[in-house]
Amino acid sequence: MWDEILGGGYVAQALVAPGERALGADATQVLKFDLRNYVYDGAVQWIAARLYQGQTTNFRTPAGGFAPVYVGASSAIG
Repeated sequence: MWDEILGGGYVAQALVAPGERALGADATQVLKFDLRNYVYDGAVQWIAARLYQGQTTNFRTPAGGFAPVYVGASSAIG
């Protein structure tokens, strides 16, 4: 499989540290977040955000899980 990957046709992503968002009225809880673009046939179908704590995304973190992603009217999505 590695030879196939090196041959091309695959998309690779650089390692990027996760962003952080402060939550609550007093902003004392800070969670990491990532944005995920679900793409089919070269077009974005859906965008999702995940809020989490620790090393991996999960649904166990209080206030974590999926979060809304707001896209401006001028963005070309879909």
